[in-house]
Amino acid sequence: MKFPRLLTTLIATAGFVFAADVPKLAPAAAAQLVAEGKAVLVDCREPAEWADTGVVTTATLLAKSDFDGAQKDWKPFLEKNAGKEIILYCRSGTRAGIVGKALAAQGVKVANAGGFKAWADAGQPTRKVEAKK
Repeated sequence: MKFPRLLTTLIATAGFVFAADVPKLAPAAAAQLVAEGKAVLVDCREPAEWADTGVVTTATLLAKSDFDGAQKDWKPFLEKNAGKEIILYCRSGTRAGIVGKALAAQGVKVANAGGFKAWADAGQPTRKVEAKK
């Protein structure tokens, strides 16, 4: 069975968009961009993780579950920061990569700064947060 040309093109294009790599940044390079006001840092882990391990001091806390759902917090954040690079991190970099690919597909300039442990190991300042009740 042959696919119509338009359908084949759409499938190939969609595959290209979602396969696009999100640039990776080391914590020090990401922190520099944030300090210069060129980027904003987002911790896309879940609230319980923020409370368990802490967060990078300069990070905005936006759960991946909200990104995947109603985007109650994500939508206003993205509107407020339109034009800035969004640098994401999570526990290991996997969720940051997933969110990053989705944002890149929407035309957002985005980078993946890996996992929280790499930030702490690199000596970047962290802070504790209270568990949400």
